[in-house]
Amino acid sequence: MLGQLSHEAAIQASATVVWQLYGGLELARLVENRLPNLIKKIEVVEGDGGEGTVLNIIFQPSLGGAPGYKEKFTKIDNENRIKETEVVEGGFLDIGFTLYRVRLKIVENGDDSCIVESTIEYDIKEEDAANASLVSIQPLIDIAQAANDHLLHNKQHKNV
Repeated sequence: MLGQLSHEAAIQASATVVWQLYGGLELARLVENRLPNLIKKIEVVEGDGGEGTVLNIIFQPSLGGAPGYKEKFTKIDNENRIKETEVVEGGFLDIGFTLYRVRLKIVENGDDSCIVESTIEYDIKEEDAANASLVSIQPLIDIAQAANDHLLHNKQHKNV
């Protein structure tokens, strides 16, 4: 059973600046520091932030779900500002999903703003179809908000 969830978030920074944050490992550092209620720790298992990089994402135990998962950067397209990651171990794969992919696309929207298009694509075995209800776009919305807050804060300090 295939499924997809999407969300668009406005960010008050240029697409170039936002891609610098989203395109590599900076986003993982931001998430770890800005969303402590969600993420306990993010470890780089292998790679330098380019395609093939693997992260071990460990959730807060208080969330009560899976302890975490490993994700791999499967596509980084700097020209079109698209990054795709896939869960390669644990998490959704342990409950019947055969694919769990996140696509992040940064779309220019003027000189000082852009849109982050976040998409989750998944495939789940028919017998585990009820688990599809566990897929939520909310963490990606929270990440976009944290990114916007971070970039606005840094912009204000640079203008002082």
